[in-house]
Amino acid sequence: MLGGDLLIFLVAGLAFVALAGIGLALTGGDNDNPARRARQLAEGKTGNKGNQKQDAASQRRRQTQQMLAKLREQDEARRKSLVPQDIRGKLLQAGLEIKPETFWALSAALGVALAIVTFISGAEGPPPIAGIEIKSRPAMIIAAAVAGFLGIPRWIIGFLTKRRYKKMTAQFADAIDIIVRGVKSGLPLTECLRIIAKESPAPLGTEFKTLTDNIQMGMTTERALQQLYKRVPLPEVNFFVIVLTIQAKSGGNLSEALGNLSKVIRERKMMREKIKAMSSEAKASAGIIACLPFAVGFMVFMTTPSYIMELFLKPTGHTILFMGAGLMITGVTVMRKMISFDI
Repeated sequence: MLGGDLLIFLVAGLAFVALAGIGLALTGGDNDNPARRARQLAEGKTGNKGNQKQDAASQRRRQTQQMLAKLREQDEARRKSLVPQDIRGKLLQAGLEIKPETFWALSAALGVALAIVTFISGAEGPPPIAGIEIKSRPAMIIAAAVAGFLGIPRWIIGFLTKRRYKKMTAQFADAIDIIVRGVKSGLPLTECLRIIAKESPAPLGTEFKTLTDNIQMGMTTERALQQLYKRVPLPEVNFFVIVLTIQAKSGGNLSEALGNLSKVIRERKMMREKIKAMSSEAKASAGIIACLPFAVGFMVFMTTPSYIMELFLKPTGHTILFMGAGLMITGVTVMRKMISFDI
């Protein structure tokens, strides 16, 4: 009897312990679930905030890139608009004080002269090849006329323009230093510009004289500066125009801004000279390669003149010279593009 009661109590105790364990397990799980959910919500909010920050940063980055791209496009369009399409603007940038009519008359005279020289240089065309007569003299005469009318005059204008720009760049930093010292001593900006126009040599003095004359005739300083940049579309002049335009609109320390600009221009000049020194070897090689055919031709002429004179006396030789000149010009142009650097 006692053993049966003890067995009942033992089974009841085990059942109680099992039920209590199940209840504790269920109760603990219920208590952990809200905590877990709270942690998940907190982590979700933090993650959302992080994602929002990343989205905002990426959006600002995209907006900045779009703005920079737009500014580049505007600057490129403005630069293209400043490139003169008519011959009058090109003559103005080259510093030539001649009328377009005079230029075209001289170009036509040069084209006619080259055509006449080409016509007189050969009495007959080249011999037939495989029974086909080659009429290359008319093509050579037309090519010489076109080169004299359009090619050589425009090449001369480009050469004079680049030489003028090089002189302007070399003088521009000194002109800005004059403005800085004048502003620090109390002189107005227009008076500093007049000093540069009087004291500086051409082409800088000529351009600043035109600038001061435009301002005296009633043109606004901003428009006069834009006209200066249109006549001399150099990066240094563009920086100068931007600094003066911003200072006129928002104020500020003009001497400090122009002093920093002068430093930047001088550093650009030093970088340009460094690049020139580093590319001197390549330029020397290009010059040797370009002069080699002429040197070889001269040596052949000194040793056996009759051999080399076939190129100048016969029409076939004229054709070979014409083709060789074209190939030489193409090679020199390619080498020039390979060793030229813009900063």
